[in-house]
Amino acid sequence: MQADGKAVDGGLLPDANGKDPNPGGQTEGSKWQRPRLTRKSLMNCCLVKWIIASTTQQGPDSCDGELELSMVRHQPEGLDQLQAQTQFTRKELQSLYRGFKNECPSGLVDEETFKSIYSQFFPQGDATTYAHFLFQAFDMDRSGSIRFEDFVIGLSVLLRGSVTEKLRWAFNLYDINKDGYVTKEEMMAIMTSIYDMMGRYTLPSVRDDSPYEHVERFFQKMDRNRDGVVTIDEFIETCQKDENIMASMQLFENVI
Repeated sequence: MQADGKAVDGGLLPDANGKDPNPGGQTEGSKWQRPRLTRKSLMNCCLVKWIIASTTQQGPDSCDGELELSMVRHQPEGLDQLQAQTQFTRKELQSLYRGFKNECPSGLVDEETFKSIYSQFFPQGDATTYAHFLFQAFDMDRSGSIRFEDFVIGLSVLLRGSVTEKLRWAFNLYDINKDGYVTKEEMMAIMTSIYDMMGRYTLPSVRDDSPYEHVERFFQKMDRNRDGVVTIDEFIETCQKDENIMASMQLFENVI
């Protein structure tokens, strides 16, 4: 953020203090490079912390290499298949499933659970709306519940996916009504929900017009033919050519 308090150009998301991101993972005059995901950064993910905390409380599991399919309403696919579909190791999938099963004995996550998770991790703000949008992005079949398979596949894309995979997921988040286009109003709704979740008492304080300014800059870059909507091709192409936007993608870890 510049000295006069105005946000620098770029960025899909603010950071945890409401500021636009610094172009992490790049040096001056060089192209942006996706930072390596470490175990520490993996544990910064709210959904992962929620699952791992539950696993820790539950204690060691006697599972001997396969997912334990106990009396649940929805039984997940086999461990081998999930390992092939994600970037998680077998051991990571076992830990994630143990925690998931402990928190959601039915084998399904509902929207209220998402809201509860994010209200715990962001108590200084109102996470209700953002949790709603995030839940919709995970709930691909619009069934009102998320299966373990969808949960870990989504996490895998966000935390360990390629740049293009992450951008496609981000577009799906912004495309609230799932019509294949992102409008300025949809982008504004997502950005406002993130600022609301971060809270009004962050330092430095977030101005009321920050989401609007952020969206105005970003949308002008994206809507190349000025038709009032952004397509997925416009979204991906613009993001990949803008180092500030690409650098901000890693900040999904702060609000996922």
